[in-house]
Amino acid sequence: MPNIFKIIDSKLFEQASAEGRFQGAEIDLRDGFIHFSSIGQVQETAKLHFSGREGLVIFAIAQDTLGNALKWEASRGGQLFPHYYGTLDMKLVRWARPLPWNGLAHDFPRETFQ
Repeated sequence: MPNIFKIIDSKLFEQASAEGRFQGAEIDLRDGFIHFSSIGQVQETAKLHFSGREGLVIFAIAQDTLGNALKWEASRGGQLFPHYYGTLDMKLVRWARPLPWNGLAHDFPRETFQ
């Protein structure tokens, strides 16, 4: 089952983990859905939206656990991106890791590409 990925501030991840649910980051709340990226999109997402930022976490969700609330919709350059319409149960998180900035780019954990 393929994973989809979310990059968020570590403090927001800690809060969501403590509450057991994630309603979304600021952009998600504004747009009405939680933005995710596929394996082929996540590095570009980090580059475009999180470049230079530290204190981030990347987490993975098995896309088939999200049911009909997960929609693949056209976004950047016409690519289909996974958008989740709902509150995310944090029990669905398969793994979460820090996403450190090395001065040039983010260093993705090896689990991202497995």
